[in-house]
Amino acid sequence: MLIKDKIKVGSFELRNRMVKAPIHSETCVDGKVTPETEQHYEERTKGGRFGLVVVEHSFVRKDGMASPTQLSSSRDSDIDGLKRICDIIHKNGSTAILQISHAGCGASRDFTGEQPVSSSNISVTCGWPNAKPNPEKPRPLTVNEIHDLEEAYFRAAERAMKAGYDGINLHSAHAYLLDQFFSPLINKRTDAYNGYTLEGRTRIHMELIKGIRQVIGDKSLFALRLGGCDYTVGGTTIEDAVWACRRFEEAGVDLLDISGGTCCYARKGHNYPGYFGDISEAVKKEVHIPVLLTGGVRTVQDAEILLKEEKADMIGVGRIITAKPDWGMELI
Repeated sequence: MLIKDKIKVGSFELRNRMVKAPIHSETCVDGKVTPETEQHYEERTKGGRFGLVVVEHSFVRKDGMASPTQLSSSRDSDIDGLKRICDIIHKNGSTAILQISHAGCGASRDFTGEQPVSSSNISVTCGWPNAKPNPEKPRPLTVNEIHDLEEAYFRAAERAMKAGYDGINLHSAHAYLLDQFFSPLINKRTDAYNGYTLEGRTRIHMELIKGIRQVIGDKSLFALRLGGCDYTVGGTTIEDAVWACRRFEEAGVDLLDISGGTCCYARKGHNYPGYFGDISEAVKKEVHIPVLLTGGVRTVQDAEILLKEEKADMIGVGRIITAKPDWGMELI
């Protein structure tokens, strides 16, 4: 089976092409890892079923917290808990990377204590498609504040390295902050981070890639999750995704993790395996690094078919492994 084949990603050779996607475990308290968090990863990574495990999105700063049960990478005191998750994954035989994120306008004053921030003053729904938009309008970040926020990402990446992770996954999908810069539906800026050119919409990404790569070094695995298409008039397009992914590869990204943009985790009216495959297939044809596709995969055979159709080089699962912790044991 193709799904069982090894694959080279950056300096790592992964044992197979199956990936545990960074779906939220909803087990953390004040951003801290709990015994329930450890159990979640023990149950879902046992046997080394996955060549790569992407640990759930962690907020790099408190004002980017997406929910009260989200994992944190924002404090040095988080390193010990992050290490406990990483050690479990390594013990079970998989490569481990940590997703780092900021919710932008998806954060709520109810649990951050602050007005949400974004590229512009437009509220959108982050995360699940049926979530409600934040009723409070976000405040557009100033250029100096963007640079301060980039430092928070760099420090979060540094903490991941101290916790023993093999790399990081930079979250720019599902209407989270970096997607709020990439999507012209949200980004209405007119400065260097403007929403009317692809250079402006990806400027923060390019600055983060450069800085994070300096922090984690050349040999660590650097993945970027991109909301490749909004599937909405006036939003990001597949052509935008291809253009951006070429730049990200040139800047030093090892793995392109393709998902949805402001349409979030799912694609309305498309419930088949690999429903973002039109994006990943287009990107795969134009880059020279592996492309990961997640969405709608329910069986190992689903993943195998998507690989045979050359929709991607690797396949991720999220909701099915969350619901069925023993899913995919035949990959061992």
